[in-house]
Amino acid sequence: MTDSKYFTTTKKGEIFELKAELNSDKKEKKKEAVKKVIASMTVGKDVSALFPDVVNCMQTDNLELKKLVYLYLMNYAKSQPDMAIMAVNTFVKDCEDPNPLIRALAVRTMGCIRVDKITEYLCEPLRKCLKDEDPYVRKTAAVCVAKLHDINAQLVEDQGFLDTLKDLISDSNPMVVANAVAALSEIAESHPSSNLLDLNPQSINKLLTALNECTEWGQIFILDCLANYTPKDDREAQSICERVTPRLSHANSAVVLSAVKVLMKFMEMLSKDLDYYGTLLKKLAPPLVTLLSAEPELQYVALRNINLIVQKRPEILKHEMKVFFVKYNDPIYVKLEKLDIMIRLASQANIAQVLAELKEYATEVDVDFVRKAVRAIGRCAIKVEQSAERCVSTLLDLIQTKVNYVVQEAIVVIKDIFRKYPNKYESVIATLCENLDSLDEPEARAAMIWIVGEYAERIDNADELLEGFLEGFHDESTQVQLQLLTAIVKLFLKKPTETQELVQQVLSLATQDSDNPDLRDRGYIYWRLLSTDPVAAKEVVLAEKPLISEETDLIEPTLLDELICYIGTLASVYHKPPSAFVEGGRGVVHKSLPPRTASSESTESPETAPAGAPPGEQPDVIPAQGDLLGDLLNLDLGPPVSSPPLATTSVQMGAVDLLGGGLDSLMGDEPEGIGGPNFVAPPAATVPASLGAPIGGGLSDLFDLTSGVGTLSGSYVAPKAVWLPAMKAKGLEILGTFTRQVGSISMDLQLTNKALQVMTDFAIQFNRNSFGLAPAAPLQVHAPLSPNQTVEISLPLNTVGSVMKMEPLNNLQVAVKNNIDVFYFSTLYPLHILFVEDGKMDRQMFLATWKDIPNENEAQFQIRDCPLNAEAVSSKLQSSNIFTIAKRNVEGQDMLYQSLKLTNGIWVLAELRIQPGNPSFTDLELSLKCRAPEVSQHVYQAYETILKN
Repeated sequence: MTDSKYFTTTKKGEIFELKAELNSDKKEKKKEAVKKVIASMTVGKDVSALFPDVVNCMQTDNLELKKLVYLYLMNYAKSQPDMAIMAVNTFVKDCEDPNPLIRALAVRTMGCIRVDKITEYLCEPLRKCLKDEDPYVRKTAAVCVAKLHDINAQLVEDQGFLDTLKDLISDSNPMVVANAVAALSEIAESHPSSNLLDLNPQSINKLLTALNECTEWGQIFILDCLANYTPKDDREAQSICERVTPRLSHANSAVVLSAVKVLMKFMEMLSKDLDYYGTLLKKLAPPLVTLLSAEPELQYVALRNINLIVQKRPEILKHEMKVFFVKYNDPIYVKLEKLDIMIRLASQANIAQVLAELKEYATEVDVDFVRKAVRAIGRCAIKVEQSAERCVSTLLDLIQTKVNYVVQEAIVVIKDIFRKYPNKYESVIATLCENLDSLDEPEARAAMIWIVGEYAERIDNADELLEGFLEGFHDESTQVQLQLLTAIVKLFLKKPTETQELVQQVLSLATQDSDNPDLRDRGYIYWRLLSTDPVAAKEVVLAEKPLISEETDLIEPTLLDELICYIGTLASVYHKPPSAFVEGGRGVVHKSLPPRTASSESTESPETAPAGAPPGEQPDVIPAQGDLLGDLLNLDLGPPVSSPPLATTSVQMGAVDLLGGGLDSLMGDEPEGIGGPNFVAPPAATVPASLGAPIGGGLSDLFDLTSGVGTLSGSYVAPKAVWLPAMKAKGLEILGTFTRQVGSISMDLQLTNKALQVMTDFAIQFNRNSFGLAPAAPLQVHAPLSPNQTVEISLPLNTVGSVMKMEPLNNLQVAVKNNIDVFYFSTLYPLHILFVEDGKMDRQMFLATWKDIPNENEAQFQIRDCPLNAEAVSSKLQSSNIFTIAKRNVEGQDMLYQSLKLTNGIWVLAELRIQPGNPSFTDLELSLKCRAPEVSQHVYQAYETILKN
């Protein structure tokens, strides 16, 4: 008979009966009673009253009975901690039982009982089990250390269990190694700064040896650990890749993805010229293809990961298009994901195949899938120019089907095709206009209105068509209203005599009858523009539009690199970094791909930062304009301000400059009409010219207060790094660094013209960022920048700009404009430029604040091999505005208590413990407390940067 009988009882006086049975002399009866107790506990009945009676049953040789009692203990120890102590003696005894299964069971259960009182008794048995002769007991004890660390971290450190765990990495049994790695990884995640898994080539070798022999989950722990290691050069990276590659043929998909993660990460370090690099690319394709023959849920996870891999290295799967063709019985979530990858892999070589497939999909029954398939045809046209004509004719065929949602999607994508290939496919407009009445979705209506407005001169009845939309103006969605307003203004500028009434009507609807601020603002801008200077209006509204980019939905490069480090985890399915969805963010470390090594640098030199740039601080150039979070396109990049300097010393960079040389004037020359006699540009307070002047300008240096001042403060300045390579900015190369000199922050730039034409009209704009950094003056390049000429500029910054939390916190997105184009890049600024001069806290205040900030806000870090003593550390930090408030010596160790304050008023308190190591080097332990704990990691990085440079 099965165990289900234990769940069917409905007796009233059950507890009393169970009590009697538990105290019975017969072993079988006892066992039956414990089973009934566990069954009651499982269905949610409270059987805690039987605690002493169940604990008495522990004294038995029967393994099954012991397991049941331990299960009960784990459940109720928390609610009955005093009773649980009764069981401690039995645990201790069981840890010395001759049967290894019982020893392991005892130590496992003790780790699961989360009661502080018991924890102390657990230490001795655990120490013995960690050194047990049986590997099964050792591997169980290794996991127990991680559980114990979660209950009482200090106790684990004091008892030296972490060192024992590190020793287990060299254990002869692969499963013990795997569990030791898993336990250390778990502990390291909750203490990102502890550097527990201090990996070196010797320990990596041991892990790779264990990898071949342990269970599949053990392999995953080891592979994940390997992924956190940065090899010292490309040869070591290649040797690790060679030993990990066999895992790609494992039956468990989690092992395969973990191996792919390691290989993707270490491939960064390999030169593309190596034969092995090509071999590795070929080896990565089959396992990814095999994952697609699993169940739909696994397929979906695999596809989300493949989506990232294809964005990073499309060459891996470029010949595998067929496996992403959709099967009739695929669930919708798999179909949509496959479609996405098909577009990413589309190229001139396979476009015919892809289009035939997509046309087939567009006749399916699943509406969402059909919509996405039609969009995909449009994306193919934009991505592969040679296929554009075939795509357009395919879309026209689909419009002839007259299926409502197909027609609407087709119109939306044709609008994009017009944007990509102007004056090429306008012959299809007549067909589109025939379907005007069937459009009921906002996006399709907006797309159609855009087409009518853009090509009004080719459509005889454009005014009638737009008037038809205008009748229900207030019932339309905002998207359609905005598009309609712009389209009618375009129509008026093209056919002014026939449409004056229409434009008056739409302007009054948008400004007087609408309560939508976006619509009202746009209406007023057009109204003023048209009434002030129609010629200027024509230049602005009918200006040539930039071509749209091929891939508009690519993940931003810095985020993509981080997600590649999380392949096989939830982050790779969400396509978001863990910090975006892990509650509280405790233990979330930002990962990034390793930098390319010296030998592979030669092939990619324009991409790499100069040797002086600190590792991990290489900024990423942002490619597509749509990628920037705050959309730098909407920011006002005014031309260099030439008005006389006023008394104030900060520039209002975001001044409302509707027409006087905003972004439109950046794209081309400023139209004559703009800023005419009736338009008064808002005054902009400017900085004295000297603040933005180039450094090293002969006599002007004598009067230039900003240059040379840094020597007084002595704050650390990082060497200049390449922020914008010439190949990404049409010949403009920008190197830069940040400095803080006597209370003022500046961005020191070196601009080099590597193009063949002269560069002029420089301007700069920052996106919103975590600390409100913004230029305090225009970017002043006094003379045109001739080819092969370099100029150095110090741009003063302030912290009164718009604030938006960035990822990572110190990320700064910048737009630089010149007469050629607008260029975008992002860089990471060191936090110590934001440490203010009045950051020294009073002693009493320090004590009170330290106690007041909750303990969970405390973060601990280690700075190894610092070549300074306490005095030197204190004075070096003080020069960067980290102030020592008190100092004491405890057991031969110097303790410094320090404070610093950020420009936004956040205080950070620090305790720095200096441990003398070798004669010339010391290890520092840094504890930081702050009400905004997310800044702690960056403050630690500032400490390390200042002390080690």
